[in-house]
Amino acid sequence: MTQAGIGIIRVCGAGVFETADRFFIAKSGKKVTEFASHTMHLGNIVDPKGEKIDEVLLSVMKGPHSYTGDDTVEINCHGGIYLCQKILEIVLANGVRLAEPGEFTKRAFLNGRLDLSQAEAVMDLIASKNDFAAKNSMQQLSGAVQAKIGNLRERILHEIAFIESALDDPEHFDLEEYPQELDVKTEIFVNEIDGLIRSSENGRIRKDGIRTAILGKPNAGKSSILNMLSGHESAIVTDIAGTTRDTIEESVRIGSLQLNLIDTAGIRETEDKVEQIGVKRAYAAAKDADLILYVADSSAPLTDDDKQIIEEIKEKKVVILYNKTDLETVVEKQEILSLFAGEDADALKKYPVAEISAKTQDGLTELQTLLEHIFVDPYDKLNDEVIITNVRQKNELIQSRQSLENVLSSIRNGMPEDFFSIDLMDAYKHLGFIIGEEVEDDLVDKIFSEFCMGK
Repeated sequence: MTQAGIGIIRVCGAGVFETADRFFIAKSGKKVTEFASHTMHLGNIVDPKGEKIDEVLLSVMKGPHSYTGDDTVEINCHGGIYLCQKILEIVLANGVRLAEPGEFTKRAFLNGRLDLSQAEAVMDLIASKNDFAAKNSMQQLSGAVQAKIGNLRERILHEIAFIESALDDPEHFDLEEYPQELDVKTEIFVNEIDGLIRSSENGRIRKDGIRTAILGKPNAGKSSILNMLSGHESAIVTDIAGTTRDTIEESVRIGSLQLNLIDTAGIRETEDKVEQIGVKRAYAAAKDADLILYVADSSAPLTDDDKQIIEEIKEKKVVILYNKTDLETVVEKQEILSLFAGEDADALKKYPVAEISAKTQDGLTELQTLLEHIFVDPYDKLNDEVIITNVRQKNELIQSRQSLENVLSSIRNGMPEDFFSIDLMDAYKHLGFIIGEEVEDDLVDKIFSEFCMGK
């Protein structure tokens, strides 16, 4: 608990209005049980002796038209730590218990106010670190995932029902041409799920931040670039090659993007044991990165170290930072690009270049525009496209897709129709796990246990 201007204590459940009448005295003289829903009332919190503790606003929300679907009161009190604690003690002394992490949202889910994907979106919204994460969470909270998954489940269920009906009443249902029809429909189901699965990788990048490794030979300016992007001196910068021996991590905002930067040791052939460890860690960071910022020193000739680094990273997503543009140019951009892509005329499209000077801070705007073109423009379709950002939901989509692949395999191997029904039902079930239609109690408990207190 931290001090603030206003503190809010939420209480919900059966008998909450009667309970509130024991510790809240309204200025109007009315009882809480007499208040209309969705109204606020000025009054005092009093202790068991009737002593006034604080002047507060009490909000009344009657179920099912509340966040949880239960009868709810919210006490808006002054936000001092001692005062909030004192009021909370008075509330608890009247038969109320502390909520578990995520319990209010869990109640909303159990009362049918939210489906499971919406409930998870609540926590994602709270934890959002950038515009994309917030907007995507709001879209999911409005029911976008539920609508997409619900539609898929409805169509799959239609096929299950048809098969079961035909097996029970073959005189009125003809299955002769049905396997071919189901093959086409199942391919459509698979393609739709594939689209959701593909969206999850970019969704993860945009939601959690882009894992970004800064690579280059010693003294190319990597640490200076880290300091430029972070806005403060995160890394020590000297003219001595090999100053950075280990990875340094920093999270920064560039435009609408979050970059989780990893500044690495300068990569070169060396006999220094400690520096060798730094080089290994640099390559490990590059392997796991979503993006590599390759720092090329425009004021120095290319070396075998440059060539070795480029050979290791050219299959990754790379942006070339053509650094030290404030100094006399020794190596041209095209010479660097040729190491990445040979004589490929489209090398600049595959390996975009940003001209920068970490010393003068020039080129930062150009780099921002370039990164947003790579990570934002092709995927910024939140108005008409569902983007999955939840790992649990992605795993259920993968399971559902596998079940549908089993359906296709059964069709193409001439298996009986009841085989189709089994795997279609399994796909239907896994899609149901996403929105909470098929979820078990222990999974619900686990999901909501990861929520913050008070939500």
